[in-house]
This record gives sequence, C-alpha cells and structure tokens, in this order.
Amino acid sequence: MKLLFFGTPEEAAPFLDRCARDHRVLAVVTRPDRPAGRGLALQAPPVKSLASTLGIPVFQPEKPSEIAGSLRDLRADAAVVVAYGRLLRRDVLDSTRLGFLNVHFSLLPAYRGAAPIERALMNGEERTGVSVFWLDEGMDTGPIQAVEETTIADDEDAVSLKRRLISLGVQTLSRALNEIEDGNVERRPQSGPASAAPKLTREEARVDFDRPAPTLHNLVRGLAGGPRAFIRLASKGSVSLLFTRVDSRESPSDAPPPGTVAKIDKKYGILIQCCPGRIWVVVVQPEGKRQIAAADFANGLRLKPGDRLA
Repeated sequence: MKLLFFGTPEEAAPFLDRCARDHRVLAVVTRPDRPAGRGLALQAPPVKSLASTLGIPVFQPEKPSEIAGSLRDLRADAAVVVAYGRLLRRDVLDSTRLGFLNVHFSLLPAYRGAAPIERALMNGEERTGVSVFWLDEGMDTGPIQAVEETTIADDEDAVSLKRRLISLGVQTLSRALNEIEDGNVERRPQSGPASAAPKLTREEARVDFDRPAPTLHNLVRGLAGGPRAFIRLASKGSVSLLFTRVDSRESPSDAPPPGTVAKIDKKYGILIQCCPGRIWVVVVQPEGKRQIAAADFANGLRLKPGDRLA
C-alpha cells in the first residue's frame, strides 16, 4: 500500500520504520529543524533522520496546508500520523484516497488530547491501550479502525508505559494497515464517555501533601517523563520526586499535619504524612543536580521525624 507518514519525535520513529518495511512510504512530513543545544545549531527531528536513512523524501512545512497540493499529486492510498504536532485541516486530510490514520495512546474516546498516558496514570487507571482511528477535524474524535487494550502494571510510570504502548501501537497499526490493504476498512464511531487529556503544566506538578497518598503517588508516576512532580524547600529550591511508594499501613490516630516527616529509612527513603495516608519518597533530584536516594538527601538536610516539608 502507498502511504504518507506524518510524525516528528523519537516515539514516532518505530512506526515509520514498520510502515517502510511493510508498505511503500512515498513521503514523510515532519516539523521543521529547530535550534537545540548550547550552540543552538539546527537539529533535525528524529523522524526526518530516519526518513533520510531510509531514502524517503521529506517535507518540513511550517503549516501542512502549504503542501496540500504536493501531497495530492503523490496519489497515496492513506496516511499515518504519529505525534506529528500540528492539527491537519480538510485540504490535507483529503489528499489521500482513503484518509489519515492516527495512532493514539488511549482507549478512545477516553483521554483525547496531548497527554493520554500521563493523565491515565495520574487518575489511577488500571487499563489503557492504543487506538488507531481515522482523523477528522476534531480533537481525536474520528471513527475507529483498530483498538488494543492492556493492563497498567502497578509499578509502571509514564516512561515505562509509553515504551510498552509504542511497541503495542506498532503491532496494532501494522494489523490495521494489513486489514485495510485487504479491503477491510472499518470506520466504527467512538462510543462511551469521552474525557480530555490536555497538555501538562508545571503548576499542576507541584506536590500538595494535603492530598491522599495514592493520589500523590499517581502524580509522581504520571509525571515521570516531565514535568516531574516537585516540592519546594527554602534551602534547596525545587526538588523533583522521581520514585515513590504508598505506605501500606494505616496512619496513626494522632497523625501529624500533612507534609510532616514520619520516618527516615536508609532503604525506603522518607516517609511523609499525607491527608490521608503516608507516602515513601524513595528517589529525588534536587534542582540542577543528579538524582539521589531520598534517605541520603534527608541526611544532607539533617531532616528528622517531626520536620515539615510542606
């Protein structure tokens, strides 16, 4: 099948690689090169670098509509979109015979938007998946071609879950493209309650120990890929929380105020009172420094039980 591929970051590269191996990719559309690094030299998006290695022509328009005519001239059967980073208007969506397939890391219509993996973890979801759907001009509202569901493991965070969903997504996309090539084009309307997964903000990454321990643990998991969950300390500035565990024991009846250090353990880290429950902070990263075991960080600050971190 003749395809176009739209994508930009590293996570989109495995999808392009699979499309190129199984089908004929006529062209790749990606974002323009951007300044990066200390010298601010122009850096190509990962998808462009892979396309060049594969010998596939690359378009890098500021606005996709600028190349709508050129895309139509290629007479592709369909297009695949993975983390391209731009909304596509009708003139572009009409440039192929069958339409545009998008790979989204949620069970649509749940978690439509920019951060489906992170939001699912932050909300404590136990299941998620990959949806391959036909793009329309809405925000992840188009009809479904294929879906694959999976369980979220208790110890997964946004980084590890994304890695696994990328692998699952490559398989699901490959299956969907083979079905389409065989003439089995599905356009099933999305069904069920819809929810949004808007872009993450720095402010919502701030840890508030007045919240339940499981809620804070899920925040840390969901923001593992950035912006990381953090607290502010007068002596150390911003400190990111990289790994936490919910304490399985009930808080004592005379529990101290939220944010109070309940215990410091060399193996488990810093036990902090929440509302309700308690959370172990296991690994942290002070601003501008390397990550460190929370217990070592506590020793450096001379923290002791009864001190407040709030």
